[in-house]
Amino acid sequence: IPYDRFPGAKIGQEEVAAKAGGKSSLEGRIGNRHHVQPSDSVEDENSEGRLNDMNTEGRDIDYIFPASFARSIVALDDVTIGRGLYRAYHNYMREYSAVAPDRIKSGIQVNGSDVEWAVDELKQFGNDEWVAACWIHLPHGLPIDDPSLEPIWSAMNDLHLPLTHHTFQTDVPYFPGYQGDENWGNIIAVRTFAHPWGAQRLMAYVILSGILDRYPNTGVSVSEAGFGWLPNFVLNLGFNLNHLRSAAPDLKHTPLEYAQMGRVRAAVDQLEGPEMTKAAIDVLGEDCLMFQSDYPHPQAEYPNTCQLVMDFPIWDTLGESAKRKLMAENAEKYLRV
Repeated sequence: IPYDRFPGAKIGQEEVAAKAGGKSSLEGRIGNRHHVQPSDSVEDENSEGRLNDMNTEGRDIDYIFPASFARSIVALDDVTIGRGLYRAYHNYMREYSAVAPDRIKSGIQVNGSDVEWAVDELKQFGNDEWVAACWIHLPHGLPIDDPSLEPIWSAMNDLHLPLTHHTFQTDVPYFPGYQGDENWGNIIAVRTFAHPWGAQRLMAYVILSGILDRYPNTGVSVSEAGFGWLPNFVLNLGFNLNHLRSAAPDLKHTPLEYAQMGRVRAAVDQLEGPEMTKAAIDVLGEDCLMFQSDYPHPQAEYPNTCQLVMDFPIWDTLGESAKRKLMAENAEKYLRV
């Protein structure tokens, strides 16, 4: 879907209809916030270059999300294609991280509609040093709390692997509507509300279904979805849980408490600024938020992203412990590193 509609213009199908082989809705539109260009080919085979860039910026550990194939491939009915791509990615990460598997991490990718294979893949790669989490990719119509996924959650729990999720707006399944005309067609608006919407839907059903109670060694986290919405979300989810009590099972904790315990987490970068960061910590506590850099993508202010957040004036009030947790310790505790 191109999302080409200019705000205030008449909506037309050419701006909101998917085009086979069409260009990405982000192509030619994204600016570059880098101060220095990252090393060449770090998204391909140059893991030594990544390590050098990590040392330059002061990043101890990188958690890598795969490219768009990982989430889009579940749109195909033939799960064997996804098996091949996911297996190739896992073999690639095993080789790519070999230079420093204690510092270069990623997650096992599985298709929620291919449960038996997913469990086997978790067992085969789950003890690799580069493995720090799992990402369950969901085809349209399959919710994260579907009973068929219980064997995957059980395998993740046995391996102490949390769920990670990177929200998007440019690939299937589209958020928050499934068709472009439901989004009204402008890429700025869609990118703004799609990311939190996808994250909120995922978190809501992980919490409300009792997954966190049944599988105490797992958790749910979202990246590049923002975080300023999270305090309102868990408070409002808790209100509606009480208000509509009969519509969900009994839980051991409130949604806010799951966040304060670090079972529900969101990633933080420099974009929402110090005031929003402090406001979120004031509500969610020190154990919920985790720093993210977006390296090597253009949203990162490489090589200054880490320092920008560490220089927030809020740490004078919140203290060194809160800063260390956000910059490193929360992610180290959440991810299996």
